[in-house]
Amino acid sequence: MTDPREIIRRPVVTEKSMRGTALNKYTFEVHGGASKPVIRDAVERLFQVHVTKVNVIRIHGRQRRRGQHYYREPGYRKAVVTLASGDKIDLEKLT
Repeated sequence: MTDPREIIRRPVVTEKSMRGTALNKYTFEVHGGASKPVIRDAVERLFQVHVTKVNVIRIHGRQRRRGQHYYREPGYRKAVVTLASGDKIDLEKLT
């Protein structure tokens, strides 16, 4: 996993995550096995910013139903990355 695009899959663009951008906090969906130092390095190399903090959350897949059959959606892992003051990521160019 040396390529940062394998670690950082996509930005999470929701109302709640966009409120965090005012506090220099950006949310990304990340690879399931990536550790905090690997995520920090990937964000710094991909966006040329300085990361001060990384919080990682595991989102479990939900159980769904289609007719009589039940199935489980796959879960994912997301990281909330706090940047140093003055650094910024333009999420509109990414999506």
